[in-house]
Amino acid sequence: MAETCTWKTCEETEQNTFIVKFSNGHVKNAEELDFTVFRHLNASNPRKKNRRIVVADSDRLPYVGSNFGSGSLQSNNMCKYFVGVLDKRTMQMKVHSAQLFNMLPVIPGEATEAESENQPSTFRDKVDALIEAFGTNKQKRALNSRRLNAVGNETLHQAVAQAASNIIDQKGVETLRNEVIETEAQTDAALFLPPCNANADKLEDVYPFDQLLAPNEFESLKDVGAKYATLSPEDLQKMRDERCPQTVLKHLQTLSKDEADRDRQCRCAWYLSFVIRASLQKQLSFKFGSEDGCPRIILNKVLKNFTVESFHNGSLRNTVSMSMRMKMASYCLALLLHMGGQTANLTLLHRDMSISDNKMLEVAKAMGLTLSRQSTLGTDGALMQDEHRMVSLVLPLVRYDRRMERKKRKRMN
Repeated sequence: MAETCTWKTCEETEQNTFIVKFSNGHVKNAEELDFTVFRHLNASNPRKKNRRIVVADSDRLPYVGSNFGSGSLQSNNMCKYFVGVLDKRTMQMKVHSAQLFNMLPVIPGEATEAESENQPSTFRDKVDALIEAFGTNKQKRALNSRRLNAVGNETLHQAVAQAASNIIDQKGVETLRNEVIETEAQTDAALFLPPCNANADKLEDVYPFDQLLAPNEFESLKDVGAKYATLSPEDLQKMRDERCPQTVLKHLQTLSKDEADRDRQCRCAWYLSFVIRASLQKQLSFKFGSEDGCPRIILNKVLKNFTVESFHNGSLRNTVSMSMRMKMASYCLALLLHMGGQTANLTLLHRDMSISDNKMLEVAKAMGLTLSRQSTLGTDGALMQDEHRMVSLVLPLVRYDRRMERKKRKRMN
């Protein structure tokens, strides 16, 4: 017996036919499933109006399938499917366009595809995910260590921020700013000042002599110091003509008659003269001072403590930078205090070392010395207009306030 069928498109019947395929097996009783179809609301968009989602609810798990996205069957874009529906009463079959849906189980609690797409994923997160899945044991241990360190750093930052907030609330911003300024000033001063014991009971222990000249270094100056002990007035005049430092000449003119004190003064004067001459150089070599019989231990001390090593054309140079000159000035000033009964002429020292008066004044203030002025006498005994700035060591040390005002910018012509 011949069978007849009638062709009707989906547009004519206004009915959509969906063929579902379950990924984990066959459905024994399809009547127990509750199917629901969702369509896209944007019907005017040609790319979205045909999107459909089919949901099948069962007693155990819900199943979801869609005709778009990574979960859809790729064959939907390549083929066109039809399904025939047989009416047993009239024995007529109607053919409809069909769409295939791959039904996947959805486990409650897992992130859906839409949620995972909305979550931002950086390159580092992707690399970490690959390490967790396919990495070696060493890579996994490094990943766990890095994550633990990140948690620890975050906890530390939160604790520091909370502690800083509490300190700011207790002390105030202005007090903290002043403390920071004072700490920075002490740190800067510690870079070029000699070792200081501010709590010493005796003046000579504030800037210990052994920290300026070690016992073995002081002993090495015996021969060169002996030459200063026998200088005649003509020798002093010759040294004056050769531009010997005025600070050194002043002490050589007033040497003590006691043999031990005279020897100590001469050794210190020679070392003071050597450091002043070294401060006027741009760079020092290992031959510096050899014509004056400089002991090797003294030259090594100056090169190590008062120069900066730098490379130039493949050779090592010992450069005397401005910061090193300031350090030399502070050590010379401390040595002058021991030579002059804890009193020194600051004006003569800054002239001999070619350091500005303001910078030398900063060194004296950083050392906590007491400032004063003294009028000088001429050759005829009359007072001269030139006043010398004097410094003296007095306990407790003077604490000077650091000026906070900024220098005004120079007006450009």
